[in-house]
Amino acid sequence: MTKVHSVIGDIDSTDLGFTLIHEHLRTRSEALAFQFPRLYDEEHELQMAIKQVNVAKERGVKTICDPTVYGLGRDIGFIERVAVETGVQIIAATGVFTFHYLPTRFQAEDSDYMAEQFVKDIMDGVQNTSIKAGFLKCATDAQGLTPDVEKVLRAVARAHHKTGVPIMTHSHPASETGLMQLDIFEEEGVDLKYVLIGHCGDTDDVNYILKILDRGAYAGLDRYGLTRLLSTEKRNEVVLELVKRGYEDRIFLSQDYCCTTDRYKPESLKKAIYPKWSMTFLLDEIIPTLKNEGITEEQIQTIMVTNAERWFSGT
Repeated sequence: MTKVHSVIGDIDSTDLGFTLIHEHLRTRSEALAFQFPRLYDEEHELQMAIKQVNVAKERGVKTICDPTVYGLGRDIGFIERVAVETGVQIIAATGVFTFHYLPTRFQAEDSDYMAEQFVKDIMDGVQNTSIKAGFLKCATDAQGLTPDVEKVLRAVARAHHKTGVPIMTHSHPASETGLMQLDIFEEEGVDLKYVLIGHCGDTDDVNYILKILDRGAYAGLDRYGLTRLLSTEKRNEVVLELVKRGYEDRIFLSQDYCCTTDRYKPESLKKAIYPKWSMTFLLDEIIPTLKNEGITEEQIQTIMVTNAERWFSGT
């Protein structure tokens, strides 16, 4: 049993329950929001997040991990308000989301300096509050391991060693950046059972995903509803194949849903492009379909409940 920092207090890893491992209550440009606040309607964004989290709660979701960090507009007060209003256990992250460059303050310092900031978010609190982050987040996209991106990965690894919280990544399967991330983490001495390589479900190359799983990390099949890179049917085929091979204890299912986001404004644009993308698409359509294809209730329990407990506790 491990203590996990949620935004409204510590919880036991055994009490996470049904968990959506990768969902965003809001993503936006923190620079734009600061410089041009008129572009944003805070109350609208809050109500949209509360609505989506509540419908997920109605379907049995107990915990949501929100990997919104610097680069995606993290606002810990906003996350806390949603958690208080809904009663859902929301776990916030610390880290940096960048595909290429770091802000100059971090460019001028080394990885240890950045790691120190992550550690303070976890041990003391985020954004001058007492609300503590519960996991670490970093990203490597098609640009690969640029010097700045590598600096973030090493900082995340070092913060993990000092705090024990797990690591989640954004990866780009077409460039096999998940394997690059694992290489850096191993160089830094991270036990890969604490690592979740995100967005592995953006490919139907099962052999690539197996390379990640067989090194001891978790794979996030976590973008259900986003169909431009891979159809829902193909995503399901990958899940079914991995479960058939006995990897249900190494995978996560989620949606990478953004209740509101700069990328799709007005909201009708998001719905037009991804009509089924929501906080509950997985529960309403995907899990029933997977069950019809032969996945058992016990295997769903492993994927959606047990794996979160194991990732946070390192068991």
